[in-house]
Amino acid sequence: MHESHIIKSAETSEENITNKLEEINEQSRNYIKDILILIKKEVGINKILSILLFGSQRAKSEATAVSDCDLLIIFKNRVSNHHIKEIEKYFISLEIKHKFRNFDKKLPNKILGVIQQTTGIFVSHFLTKAKYWENANFHKIFRVNKVFSAVFAPRNIVLGNIVSNSTTIYGEDLKEKIKTKIQISFFEMIKSIIMNLMISFFSIVISLFKTLDPTKYQLEAIKWALKASNFYCFRDSESLENISERFISFERVRGQKSAKRFFTTFLNLRKSPQNDMNFMIRCPIRIIKIHLRAILYKKLVIRRKKPRILTKIIEPIIPDRTFPLRF
Repeated sequence: MHESHIIKSAETSEENITNKLEEINEQSRNYIKDILILIKKEVGINKILSILLFGSQRAKSEATAVSDCDLLIIFKNRVSNHHIKEIEKYFISLEIKHKFRNFDKKLPNKILGVIQQTTGIFVSHFLTKAKYWENANFHKIFRVNKVFSAVFAPRNIVLGNIVSNSTTIYGEDLKEKIKTKIQISFFEMIKSIIMNLMISFFSIVISLFKTLDPTKYQLEAIKWALKASNFYCFRDSESLENISERFISFERVRGQKSAKRFFTTFLNLRKSPQNDMNFMIRCPIRIIKIHLRAILYKKLVIRRKKPRILTKIIEPIIPDRTFPLRF
């Protein structure tokens, strides 16, 4: 009777997962199905507390040629770190199989692989434990370099984006347990500027080697500049098209045409990546502009919310028309 109940429960869970994957593109759907098979075979589904899907692969409209499939797999605390490290190679092999990771033994690509693993960029799976998630321990959640994440990563913005833009495809919904620990500050935006500029300049440096796909790193820098700045302002996770429209509206009238051309190129390159040095060179300045516009918008919103002592002459704190934003 007990065994029958376990089998029925497993079948129900599998059916629920399948239903949640209906809106996901075929590449990601097949990848996740293979991940689940791997977990059942090598780990045991009973050792998994929760599986979260986040990022652009959640909907077909957001998936592009440069998108990875972001899965956060939260193990129960009793699973050893050694065991998690041992099964890492199976997850990497599935990323390669489903074309979310390149397999190349050449030295430049090996170096890129180390950088990606250290920073978490273009990694499609993250294996962690419940205690690390509940304590919002960033480098343990994403298994990235501790020093790098402490100095450069806008940790609270990244975690906030995941909480607001993720789907629990298996197990418990643990998002509420971490919300109170996510505090977004101005300092997070400074770290976001630095991190995305680093990625942007890195992309320009390796642009001499077209086989390394430098454009995708530049696109990632712009994507995260937009997502971080948007979350800082609005605490939501809109599509990149909608976020781009918001930041075009933030520009002065004479700068809106230029911004529109840039973001149109950005969205088109995500769908069909190609080497575009003109776009690459413009990215660092645009990254700075995106963050500065977000900081100014937030400043205006805070000023508007502050109470004012009434005098005989009442003036608006800021003009009714706040767009485009002006420094």
